[in-house]
Amino acid sequence: MVKPYEDQLNLFDNKFVRTFTDVNNNELIWHRDKKDRIVKVKNGEGWKIQFDNELPQDLTKGSLYKIEKEVYHRLLKGKDQLILEIEEL
Repeated sequence: MVKPYEDQLNLFDNKFVRTFTDVNNNELIWHRDKKDRIVKVKNGEGWKIQFDNELPQDLTKGSLYKIEKEVYHRLLKGKDQLILEIEEL
């Protein structure tokens, strides 16, 4: 399966940058991560994150979001390119 993002690896052992460029909303599926993550929004306007049984919330440039392992979540497409710095704990 082709992923709707590209990863730039090896910032540090547990950090990487993920970029969503030309994405369709139907590619942004509900999923769970295998590790806890801290996500920092580097770029992106109008993007949202939605956790299971919650309403979507805006992703704000410069903000940090903690995603617990095995918690269902998804992204909702915004207006431009989304760039995230992800740290796995």
